[in-house]
Amino acid sequence: MALRIIFMGTPEFSVPTLRALKDAGHDIVAVYSQPPRPGGRRGLDLQKSPVHQAAELLGIPVLTPLNFKDEADREQFRSFRADVAVVVAYGLLLPEPILNGTRLGCYNGHASLLPRWRGAAPIQRAIMAGDRKTGMMVMKMEKGLDTGPVALTREVEIGDNTTAGELHDQLMLVGARAMVEAMQRLEEGDLPLTSQPEEGVLYASKIDKNETRIDFSRPATEVHNHIRGLSPFPGAWCEVEINGRPERIKVLSSELAGGQGAAGMVLDERLGIACGSGAIRLTRLQKAGGKPLAAADFLRGTPIPAGTRLG
Repeated sequence: MALRIIFMGTPEFSVPTLRALKDAGHDIVAVYSQPPRPGGRRGLDLQKSPVHQAAELLGIPVLTPLNFKDEADREQFRSFRADVAVVVAYGLLLPEPILNGTRLGCYNGHASLLPRWRGAAPIQRAIMAGDRKTGMMVMKMEKGLDTGPVALTREVEIGDNTTAGELHDQLMLVGARAMVEAMQRLEEGDLPLTSQPEEGVLYASKIDKNETRIDFSRPATEVHNHIRGLSPFPGAWCEVEINGRPERIKVLSSELAGGQGAAGMVLDERLGIACGSGAIRLTRLQKAGGKPLAAADFLRGTPIPAGTRLG
């Protein structure tokens, strides 16, 4: 028998799970997503979230409450008489009436190895911290932030040069498969729950724009992790003088390199950059308003000679 599921999600990361649950034969009775936000080139058009758009293509009704403070929204949620709610990057902390508003509760797909990296930006924070592995966890939600017992874990290795964007795309597919398995086992009454350990708790706070500027005085490994952890969005950046004026350059990928010098100094013609200790090589860059380019292509249009200081 199929489960009656309410799906709750907003960004592209959530879409594969929605589709996978539908393909597995479950009855998705409703989808909840964040309300349409201003977008477009001038910010004047209201744009539906990726989950909202995907649900409409699947013919599933979509609801977009700002929150669940209104009793009418809570009652509408309960009126679907769902067996379970599946939550993947919905973007709202759910109150208890919603957590308890289905027969079997709410299950969340979270992109970390809990209790490490609870919160908003687990993929970015894992890479920025230099973690060698992460994963997807299916957990039963409770009132705290990502504190609930874990039902299923799928580990994923993080490569030396893996970016947040690459890991995002890998984890969203791993998460979709994990959630389908978890819902099948829940339906069969064979989904045991394990409490999270009390030790090792870390919080993945939302990325702040003030932390996106590259600090070349840090060790090369930390600079490299910072760059790839913020790629492609919001993007780590530095300033370089071009034609006599400073320009902001977004750095989308890098690799560790040999060499040493004053922090921020360009060491060679292939964008080797000295750090506080060690050096990195910038391999993919983007000028403001321009397209992302491999370093060699970037340098053909914007030469940055050895001896230039990046700020």
